[in-house]
Amino acid sequence: MTHILLAVIYLAFISLGLPDSLLGAAWPSMYGELGVPVSRAGMVSMIICFGTIVSSLQSSRLTSRFGPGRVTAASVAATAAALLGFSASRSFWQLCLWAVPYGLGAGSVDAALNHYVALHFKSRHMSWLHCMWGVGAFLGPSVMGTVLAGGYGWSMGYRAVGLAQTVLAAVLVISLPLWKMKPGNGKDRNETEAGQKNVREEKKSRGEETAEEAGADRAPGLLELLRIPMARETVAMFFCYNALETTAGLWASSYLVLVHKVPAERAAALAGLFYLGITAGRAVSGFLTEWISDDGMIRLGTGILAAGFLILLFPGGGHSQAGLLLMGLGCAPIYPSVIHSTPSRFGAELSQAVIGVQMAGAYIGSSLMPPFFGFLADHLGASLYPYYLLVLLVVMALMHQRIIPGKHVQTSL
Repeated sequence: MTHILLAVIYLAFISLGLPDSLLGAAWPSMYGELGVPVSRAGMVSMIICFGTIVSSLQSSRLTSRFGPGRVTAASVAATAAALLGFSASRSFWQLCLWAVPYGLGAGSVDAALNHYVALHFKSRHMSWLHCMWGVGAFLGPSVMGTVLAGGYGWSMGYRAVGLAQTVLAAVLVISLPLWKMKPGNGKDRNETEAGQKNVREEKKSRGEETAEEAGADRAPGLLELLRIPMARETVAMFFCYNALETTAGLWASSYLVLVHKVPAERAAALAGLFYLGITAGRAVSGFLTEWISDDGMIRLGTGILAAGFLILLFPGGGHSQAGLLLMGLGCAPIYPSVIHSTPSRFGAELSQAVIGVQMAGAYIGSSLMPPFFGFLADHLGASLYPYYLLVLLVVMALMHQRIIPGKHVQTSL
């Protein structure tokens, strides 16, 4: 049963990746038909990111109340509805409206699944889980490109992916009984938690309840979480990582064209190597985690990233292919390794809430920092690209060094 549940979780993460890069693939065909400037894609993206941040911060409360299975199924269903809404939209304001459930669905499922796998499975499964995101992120634009090449229009592309999400949501609903079993020990989680709750209620009636037990059923607030030792550092680390990954992917092609004078069509193909590196790297990382710790994987990824940035600095752009591939390979182990180490750093009781805040920090980084680089590039030149990424990498590495001594932090609220 555990293997079936794991396969369902992998499918859910493919569904998380499917819509992530659809907007970028479809927008050149969308904005003219909708009668809006090309820059309006940023507004839709910001609405999606805002919804994702909100749902990430609420994920702990939702998961505690409904369980990860129900939250995941409802989130995928919300995303499916949003994609079908996109396919039926004929004006820009309709896109903005459907962007709300688009983002709300992504944040909850991301935090819930990351926490569940970090708590119940080995590190290799966390790497492979995020590899599945890469599969989805690759398939989404591929479906859209195939539909557009066939002359069916962007609406049909969104409809195809929306229908695929609907099927995945149905699979998740059917799989709900599997989530009641704790992986590895076969115990019914609901039965166990109910027994623990009964014990607390009995102690409360006798006046023997401690302060920690009194707050056991209450999800900690954001300010409470940020007061935990090492919490601010791990959120800052996620901010920097997602800022780095999103900026690297968004501006790679422009950097090659503007700085190294690479032809636009070749630059577009080379930029895809970054995402190929992430997907392939996470597949390989799953095996390496058998011998290397989470912190060791983070250090390894940091070193490979730095090497990729340095290669990009070579004149002429002849080494760009290797540089972008190395950057993707370097990114691959960092995100899943930080997530997987969260329960050991903060304890199983707080890890869901901490992961939710981490997700929020990550999405804030991916929302703010790529546009900020665009602003700097307009005024100072696109040649800042590798230096900008290197600064984010250095800050992330410094935050990681501060976290390592607190691997088993004693937390209290």
